[in-house]
Amino acid sequence: MSDDVVSGGLVNGDVPGGGGSSPSPVAVVGAGPVGLTAALVLARAGVPVTLLEAREELATESRASTFHPATLDLLDELGVAAALRRRGRTVDRIQWRDLDGGVHAELDYALLAGHTGHPYRLHVEQARLTPLLLAELTATGLADVRFGAAVTGATETGDGVRLRTEDAAGRTTVTHHPYVLAADGARSRLRALAGLPGTAEVYPDYALRVVTETPLDELVPGLAALAYVRDPRGSYSVLGMPDHWRFIFRIPRGTDRDGVLAPDAVRARIEHALPGPAGRAVRIADAHTYRLARFLLPRYRAGRVLFAGDAAHLTSTAGGLNMNCGLHDAVETGRALAAVLREGPGGEALLDAALERRRSVVETAVIPRSEARTAGIGTPAELPARIAALRRTAADPRSATDYLLKASLLDVAPRPLKGEAHADLVSQAHR
Repeated sequence: MSDDVVSGGLVNGDVPGGGGSSPSPVAVVGAGPVGLTAALVLARAGVPVTLLEAREELATESRASTFHPATLDLLDELGVAAALRRRGRTVDRIQWRDLDGGVHAELDYALLAGHTGHPYRLHVEQARLTPLLLAELTATGLADVRFGAAVTGATETGDGVRLRTEDAAGRTTVTHHPYVLAADGARSRLRALAGLPGTAEVYPDYALRVVTETPLDELVPGLAALAYVRDPRGSYSVLGMPDHWRFIFRIPRGTDRDGVLAPDAVRARIEHALPGPAGRAVRIADAHTYRLARFLLPRYRAGRVLFAGDAAHLTSTAGGLNMNCGLHDAVETGRALAAVLREGPGGEALLDAALERRRSVVETAVIPRSEARTAGIGTPAELPARIAALRRTAADPRSATDYLLKASLLDVAPRPLKGEAHADLVSQAHR
């Protein structure tokens, strides 16, 4: 890894000594959902952890907003699922519709009963999760949480990583950790310092999100909080949040964004999406675009630095899989790191296997499933066959259950540790 830690002797605030201070076995970089989850998994296993976040506080902007059953199972293990559900909107079915209000097919999450403790999807901003995770992490007494600590350097030392951080006033601190977990997002500084590739492949379209506080389920009879409109005249998605609704449209790359976001253009798009009085009644609160891209690190490890979440992978936002997969990364990697610190070098094979498994899940499941959600929706000729296939799936309980299992990542997620297994993990970490 590159070294921009030491330059002409000690910098103001540097800790004297070749390796710096040793505050904890693991430093987690990034206080988003992935970093906080990983830190909490480690602390709950008895591992002291340092959490470094470049921002001065937790992020509050709108980002990922879908939590799948497999993820809720893991968050329940960490003690935050119930509180998160109280802040969110429970979604009990997936619905496909046409522009005239007809329903092509529906799948009921109740089919997952017996496969998960949470047979539903939860719509809530990720910014509602992070304070819950931070409170639980702080309560462990094993976390040194540092906001306003931007990582500016990282050096392999043979027995760990020396990290250089800088605060807003320019004060520099050097710490040393046996392991560092990079959960610092799509523009990961640690990924760049490690010399790993970070160029994403941009998809041939981008997303337009239109937000309304108008209760769409009161305007459109039978509208589910998760609905996909699939029609030769136009396709889009609609999500019901606790206090608003979102329309998501796919816009072909090359389309002028300023034109797409013009108020008259947004209004016309909504009235086309909801023909008649319903569309005219929608009050538009916000409209913005965001890019869609795919990225996957060739490996999730560079020496003693490990990668998780957006620092390791990006996918299309369809299905809300990327953030959920990142939380699964955090749990499985955190468990494996705790095992390494408990067992010593003998645990390295377990850690490498966990990292390879997490990468394989993205390559073989998350990316293909996410891309399949939107494949062909802009091609009217393909829609009849796709709709017919959806109807066959919905009519067969076994096929419908299999669809929901995969859409929820229940088939590839880490299993929650319950009862004796969870207690054993914690007790072993304290030995």
